[in-house]
Amino acid sequence: MNKASGKKAPAAGQPAGRGVKDIAAARLAALNAGEAATTLTECLAVDFAALMQATAPEVGAQALALMQSEAATGISRRMALAARILLDRLGPAALARMQAHGSDTVRGWACFMVGALPGLPVQTRLDLIRPLADDAHFGVREWAWLAVRPHLAAELETSVQRLRPWTKDPSERVRRFASESLRPRGVWCAHIAALKADPALALPLLEPLRTDPAAYVQDSVANWLNDASKDQPDWVRDVCARWLAGKPAAATERICKRALRSIGA
Repeated sequence: MNKASGKKAPAAGQPAGRGVKDIAAARLAALNAGEAATTLTECLAVDFAALMQATAPEVGAQALALMQSEAATGISRRMALAARILLDRLGPAALARMQAHGSDTVRGWACFMVGALPGLPVQTRLDLIRPLADDAHFGVREWAWLAVRPHLAAELETSVQRLRPWTKDPSERVRRFASESLRPRGVWCAHIAALKADPALALPLLEPLRTDPAAYVQDSVANWLNDASKDQPDWVRDVCARWLAGKPAAATERICKRALRSIGA
């Protein structure tokens, strides 16, 4: 504890500051060798080329050089590039190996490998991404929906139907994926024009989640509706009014309050 400020000193191995530059050299080396990140800052600090060298050196020097040359590009693009390199050099059989790795970044590469596999039916792709959607690490769960979202959006009606059972899954992480993966706008991803124009297409996913007990799921549903409110505010007001009629669950009240934060009731 810092007596002057009353704040706890950082634990051993943890960054003293908030930026990538504040991460200790030893901790950064551990991340690049395959240890799991504990914060978003640590996720962003990983040297993909160094981690790939430690994880899959058999991809070869040329592939590692390509990975290094993209070090300054956005992280989503680098995740997709890493997945393509692994698939090109090691083949689809490497998916299981990457999925089981201790590094959340490597498991994130596995997510994008699932996204990059060509010609898969929606159900098959969802079956492959499900363990990663249910990963214990927050970062892997985000990469999971980001990696397959373009495929889900491209076959929207089928995807909504295939995701309906996920809304009843015992895991709140899986239930959250059902909502988060098809947000009309989302974060770090392309918008889904069809859902911006007609958000009701996703009601088969939203309705079962309106009383979900997990705040993790509630936040996703609320953010989904808040996204929709940017384009269809009256529709969102109508949905919330219907959900709040009678004696709504506390979860529903929380969802609707957050859903209406940009437009009001």
